[in-house]
Amino acid sequence: MITPKLSTTEVYKRSLMLLASEKALTAVLVLAGMAIAGVQVYEQVLFGWVVDALSKGNGAFPIIGMWAGLGLFGIVASVIVSIASDRLAHRHRLNAMGLAFERAITLPISYHAEKGSGSVVRAILSGTDQLFWLWLSFLREQLSAIVSILLLIPTALSMDARMASILAVLAVVYLAINIVVVRKTSDGQAAVEQYHANVFGRVGDVLGNVTVVQSYSRLGVEMDAMRSVMKDLLAAQYPVLTWWGLLTVLTRAAATITMVAVFAVGAVLASQGEITVGAIVSFVGFASLLIGKLDQLSGFVVRTYQAAPTLRSYFELLDAQANVIEKPNARAIENVAGRVVFENVSYRYGPGSQGVFDLNFEVQQGKTIALVGPTGSGKTTTLSLLQRFREPDGGKIYIDGVDIAEATMASVRHAIGVVFQDAGLFNRTIAENIRVGKPDATDEEVQRAARLAEAHDFIMRKPGGFNFLIGERGLSLSGGERQRLAIARAILKEAPILILDEATSALDAETEGKIKRALDVLRQGRTTFIIAHRLSTVADADTILVLEEGRIVERGTFRQLVAQGGLFARLVAEGGFTEPTAPEDAANALKAGPVVPAPSTLTPA
Repeated sequence: MITPKLSTTEVYKRSLMLLASEKALTAVLVLAGMAIAGVQVYEQVLFGWVVDALSKGNGAFPIIGMWAGLGLFGIVASVIVSIASDRLAHRHRLNAMGLAFERAITLPISYHAEKGSGSVVRAILSGTDQLFWLWLSFLREQLSAIVSILLLIPTALSMDARMASILAVLAVVYLAINIVVVRKTSDGQAAVEQYHANVFGRVGDVLGNVTVVQSYSRLGVEMDAMRSVMKDLLAAQYPVLTWWGLLTVLTRAAATITMVAVFAVGAVLASQGEITVGAIVSFVGFASLLIGKLDQLSGFVVRTYQAAPTLRSYFELLDAQANVIEKPNARAIENVAGRVVFENVSYRYGPGSQGVFDLNFEVQQGKTIALVGPTGSGKTTTLSLLQRFREPDGGKIYIDGVDIAEATMASVRHAIGVVFQDAGLFNRTIAENIRVGKPDATDEEVQRAARLAEAHDFIMRKPGGFNFLIGERGLSLSGGERQRLAIARAILKEAPILILDEATSALDAETEGKIKRALDVLRQGRTTFIIAHRLSTVADADTILVLEEGRIVERGTFRQLVAQGGLFARLVAEGGFTEPTAPEDAANALKAGPVVPAPSTLTPA
C-alpha cells in the first residue's frame, strides 16, 4: 500500500496534533504565549509615553510603574512558559519515540529489508529530534511572534498610518523573500534528506558486517564508498545552503533599510509637528520588535522546510502498513496441544511465480515434520505463514482446529518456539538473552534451560557467568555457543510447537552432536517443523515433505522417499544432505531396496 506524500503544511499540522493528549496544558501555554506577545508590543507604547512625559515635564512615575509591572509580568510568564513547554516537549518526544519504535518492531521483515535498519533508526531518532525542536519553538517563540505581529499592526496604525506603512512594507518583503527561497529549495531539501538516509543506511550496513569488512580487507573500499556518498550529500546540500544564506542577507538588508526609514520619516514628521518624539521612539521599538519576530519566523520557516523531509519519513514509518492485520474480534488460542493443518494454502510474491501453492498437510500433536527441497522451493515461506508473518492469498491454517487468521497474533506466536540458523542474540547478558523466551522466568528456570541445552558449562566459564555481556549479535561467543543459547531460550519458552530453521548448519561434528542432543530434549512432546540440509537432522523425522517450486511433490518417511527414486532421492545422491560423522548413510539408504510404506503420521488435510 502506497501512502500519499504529506505536504509540508500537513507535516506541520500533524506534528502539532501529537500534543493533543495534553490539550489543557497546551491551551494554557498558548494563552500564556499570547499574553507575552501583548506585553512585548505594549511595552513599546509605554516606552514612548514615558519619553513624551519626560520631554513635557509631566509626571512620568505612574507610567514607569505601569511599564515596570508589565515587564515583570512578562518575565514571570516567560519563565513559566519556558519551563512548562520544555517539559511538555521532552515528554512528547519520548512518547513519539516509543510510538515509532513500537511501530517499527511490528512491521514485516520485508519492510526492514527494503528500508534498511540505518534508515529506520534515522527516521525514529532524527524525526523525534525535529518534533522536539518544532514543539519547543512553537510554544516558546513562534506563537508569540505571530501574535506580536498581529497586535503590532493595528496598534501602529492607530498611532500613525504613515509610519505603520513602513513596517508593513518590511513584513511584505520578508514574506516574499521567504516564499521565493522555500520554493527554490523544497525539492533540493528532500534530496538532501534522501542522501542522509543513504549515509545512515550504509553506516548501519557496514557496522553490522564489520567482521566481513575486516576479513576481506575492505576498509579502504568501504571508506571510499562512504566518501562518495558524502560527496553526493554535499553536492545536494550546497545549493540549498546558498539560498538560505541569500535569504539571511536580503532580510538583514531589508531590516536595516527599515530602521533608517523609520528614523528619517519620523524626523521629517516631527519637524512638522505631526508626531511626538515618544511616538518615534515607540515606532523604533516596533521596528526592532518586528524585525526580531520576522527573523524568528523566517528562521522557523527555514528550519521547518529543512526538517520537513525528516518529519515526513517519521510519519511514513507510523503510517506503514503491515501485510498481516489482526482482526478486531480476534481471540486468543489457549492451551495449545500442537495439531497443525494446512488446507489449500497458497501465497504468491507479487506478480511473479515464486511462492507456495495448494499446500495440504496435517501434523499430529508431538510429531516431527521435515521440510526439504531446493533453494527457493518455499520451505521458509511455509513456516512464515504458520507464524503469521505473511497472510495466505488463499486457504486456511489451523492450530488445534482454530483458524489462525481468526486468532490473535500474540497467541499464535506464543505457541511457537523458533531456533534459527542465525541465533538472533541481543547485546545483553546471557541471562537476558535466555529470558527472551520467558521474561518472568526465575534464575532457577534459566539455569535449568541452560543445562538442558548443554550450555551451562560454557556459561559458567565466562566472566560473570550468566551476567556475561555477549556483545552485538553474540560476537563474544562461538557459533555453537550462540546456537545453544538460542535453544535454551526456546526450551524456556516451553511452546507446544517448535520450528528449527537450519539450527545445526555450519557446525563441526562435535558441536553438532551437543546441539543435536539439546534439540532432541527440546523436541520431546512438541510438534516440530524442521528445515535442514543435514541428513542426521531429517532422517529421524516422522514425515518429510519435499517441496519444489512452491508445491509439495513428495511426502513420506526417509526410507520411503529414497525408495521412490524421486527428487528427494536425487538430493540425497547428489549430496544435498550431508552427515559429517557418517557419510555412508546416504549411500546405504540409496542401496536399500523398496520398502513397505509405513503408516504416515502426516496425511493430506
